Amino acid sequence: MEDKLTDTLGAFFGGKIALYGLGIETEKLIPEILKKIQVVGLLDSYRTEGMLYGLPIISLEAAIEADVELIVVVARPGSCKAIARKIAEVCRENRIALFDIRGNDLCKGKKAVYHFRDIEGVKKDELRQIVAEYDVISVDLFDTLIMRQVLFPTDVFPLVENRLKKSGYSLNEFCARRLECEKRLSRLSAPTLEMIYESMITTYGISDVTASMLAELEWVVDCETILPRNDVCQLVEEAKDLGKEIYIVSDTFYRRKQIEVLLHKCGINGYTEILASCEYGTGKTGKLFEHLKERVSNKTCIHIGDDPTADVECAQKNGIDACQLYSSLELFACSGYLGLWDRMDTFSNRLRIGMFVARLLNSPFQFEANACKISVEKAQDIGYLFFAPIISDFVLWFHEQTKELPNIWFSARDGYLIQKLYDEIQETKRSVYVLTSRTAVIRAGMETKEDIAYVESMKFSGTLQEQLKTRFDIEIRQNTEPALLSDYSEEILARSKIQKRNYKQYLKTLELHEGDIAFFDFVAKGTSQMYLERLVDKHLKGFYFLQLEEEEMRSKGLDITPFYKREELDTSAIFNDYYILETMLTAPAPSVEAFDEEGNPVYSVETRTKKDIECFLQIQCEVYAYFKTYLNLCPKEERIINKEVDEIFLSLIHELAINNEAFMRLMVEDPFFNRMTAVTDLL
Repeated sequence: MEDKLTDTLGAFFGGKIALYGLGIETEKLIPEILKKIQVVGLLDSYRTEGMLYGLPIISLEAAIEADVELIVVVARPGSCKAIARKIAEVCRENRIALFDIRGNDLCKGKKAVYHFRDIEGVKKDELRQIVAEYDVISVDLFDTLIMRQVLFPTDVFPLVENRLKKSGYSLNEFCARRLECEKRLSRLSAPTLEMIYESMITTYGISDVTASMLAELEWVVDCETILPRNDVCQLVEEAKDLGKEIYIVSDTFYRRKQIEVLLHKCGINGYTEILASCEYGTGKTGKLFEHLKERVSNKTCIHIGDDPTADVECAQKNGIDACQLYSSLELFACSGYLGLWDRMDTFSNRLRIGMFVARLLNSPFQFEANACKISVEKAQDIGYLFFAPIISDFVLWFHEQTKELPNIWFSARDGYLIQKLYDEIQETKRSVYVLTSRTAVIRAGMETKEDIAYVESMKFSGTLQEQLKTRFDIEIRQNTEPALLSDYSEEILARSKIQKRNYKQYLKTLELHEGDIAFFDFVAKGTSQMYLERLVDKHLKGFYFLQLEEEEMRSKGLDITPFYKREELDTSAIFNDYYILETMLTAPAPSVEAFDEEGNPVYSVETRTKKDIECFLQIQCEVYAYFKTYLNLCPKEERIINKEVDEIFLSLIHELAINNEAFMRLMVEDPFFNRMTAVTDLL
């Protein structure tokens, strides 16, 4: 028993405690604990009755009624996090202390930190040097060499259940029963996945499905969540090139052939042998390391893994040197969960957090960054981590809002990426990318002096001469006398008639169905919609991410529904960050300024560099990849929009170290107002 836990138990001497967990480690711990303190019973996520190890299995409610003062969670670190998420709040409310087997307080506040200055671990180059000294390198599989994109391993079960339902099968309490059978069998041996499902079918009298069918389904679903931990895979590849023998040693219910598929998917080849616990009937805490020793004979060997007990202590007890690497979930815990601890209540949230952690903390060497600050290096990661969640939720909302409308228009340039994401959901409905801009529509939409006054009210950063040229393509000599746009009404209105005719020539080329048009704009007052509506003779229903000056524009009769309602903006941070988002949604083509007589677009001069365009296209590519992954993994009925979680992801761009030069050089351009803002000024 660790000293920290001994000290904790000492503080509750004479009181009552409960142990959370029904595994082998609990069985080993009970005799030692009973010498010191009274154990009321055992707790479990899915069992609330029966006897085990000479103690009753009780519910959390029964523990509260029995005046339990302390619950000790006997589980691996990753599982402790999942258990704490479920019961910590109840424990706090009932003044029950909650500690893990290592003596860590699981009820302690989770304050977000954005660095790893308080943790120590083996560095990448240090591990290279260590590995070079051994003949054989043994590597743990899950959470060391590869990982899942879901937050907790048990989050795979709802995915399996959903696929079953889609196939016409509905099994009562599938997730609870699946986990209960695994835990029960694991106390006796190291079962295969087929054995777990055979037990489940027999125990609960399930018909119509076979164990092999269920096992195959879970295997297929789990494969979809798997990613390599790239830095560890690289080190293993280097060790192989040095002539080291590579053994994969894993506590798993997957057989060798299945693990080979996982390794191949992650680009891992050339290993010597795989030791899967289910094929030996014993795990690392049992005799699996003995089997490893038999194979390596007298060769020097080191085992690398994430679990301090199973990977380090058990390897050392068997005379094998060991090195611990941080799992992504452990690094996440060390960061105080980055403000996301209380947001794991729904499956969609846990999936998005899992996808985030799998990308941000994929490397166990994250703590090596400058000043140990959590950092992001690649433009692709910036898109995936910070922008993709909120953009994805917006697209899901937009799709839901517009599914009954026959015409879907995405305005250039903000609609460039959004249309691609939308088309991933709605493949049967043809959406239209409409070439437009504020400049193009006001040039074509000016009909009265009131229109000109409205445009002038949108203050231009520059001279009147510059404003006339930028907004209306009208050139005048430098005027030394004070003047207004209205002084040039005749020229503006005359030019507008020509531009209106040209714009309509372009609009005739667009396919239109009977009925209203759903019009996307990202963040806007509604100017483009107002003037575009005059050109198409159809009602435009605007669906924006955010509408500016909503009250003022309502008086103009515009039909606009924003994703962010006006009342939300008082408590939301999105108003400060939408500028960054807007910059990422732009198109690779320059802004359209007008149309010629044949309806062909006339583009403005491109002011962005080739590297600028490459940067935001890389970001968009990863937003698209995120969206496809999320749609594939998250069942439709589980896709719950959560702006608060999205905003936490987005806000982290201000807290983490962004080390991508191309991104940091980007400018936020707004030619209509003649403004340029550096991205660095927004971070």
